Amino acid sequence: KAAQAFMQAKIKGFCHLYIGQEAVAVGSISTLNANDAVITAYRDHGHALARGMTSRECMAELFGKITGCSRGKGGSMHFFSKEKHFHGGHGIVGGQTPLAAGIAFAQKYNHTSAVTVCYLGDGAVNQGAFHEALNLAALWKLPVIYVIENNEYAMGTSQSRSSAGYPLVKRADGYDMAGITANGSDLDDVREKMWDAVQLARTESLPSMVEIKTYRYRGHSMSDPGNYRTKEEIAERKKESEPISLFKERLYKEKALTEAEYEEIERQCVAEADDAVAFAESSPEPEVGTVFEDIFAPEDQIAEFRPPIGN
Repeated sequence: KAAQAFMQAKIKGFCHLYIGQEAVAVGSISTLNANDAVITAYRDHGHALARGMTSRECMAELFGKITGCSRGKGGSMHFFSKEKHFHGGHGIVGGQTPLAAGIAFAQKYNHTSAVTVCYLGDGAVNQGAFHEALNLAALWKLPVIYVIENNEYAMGTSQSRSSAGYPLVKRADGYDMAGITANGSDLDDVREKMWDAVQLARTESLPSMVEIKTYRYRGHSMSDPGNYRTKEEIAERKKESEPISLFKERLYKEKALTEAEYEEIERQCVAEADDAVAFAESSPEPEVGTVFEDIFAPEDQIAEFRPPIGN
């Protein structure tokens, strides 16, 4: 529905779809507690929904409406929810990685049992800010998990042409961090591997890196011509590793789901997507004055988080 709305010019700017990578967000976020923090890059739709944000507020944000999760100011790349501890949605490649270290530092400083999960693409592993964040996370033993969603293409450049050293998770070795790999087509494998990483952060306050092999079936963004890979490659990957189909077939085999039940789930999902679009279309545009709002935190909130002098 987001793709259709973009083609109809109802969604402006960028729109990075998550189709093909769903098992990564669902499997990993299912291991978290409600007070844990999640932060990611611009391909953030799947994470937001998995974190419990509503389809309505997410679609309205895509449409730039005041009812959106970021009040229409963020669009596709900047979903946000304070209530869900979902800290974005960031458009700068790798820009979220030091922020994740800062969130984890605050969690540890305030003696919480919370952890932070930071998602990044395979193209972001070569950014300087990422390596600076890894150094501090390891040095200060921060409860953060860096999840590399390796979909094999950094925008339109294949991983083999952009990154030295494989697998990418080997970068964890340089910082004495645990390195874990998972199959992003297998929801249960993602959940199992992420559970280990989350427990390491929660019980021992140790960072880790998890590389999850996945694949996106649409372009880098909706403006992506896709000339860097063939239609045959995409079709073959869908046949072999489409995560929703694989999970569905597994549930059929285990007799945990019937075809009738699946069709009902599908019907409900289509209805929810249609409702989200209708809600977004009927929602009002932001008033011009709102551009000056949400810039500075109120003084009472600043005082609440200011550490005592001498600490």
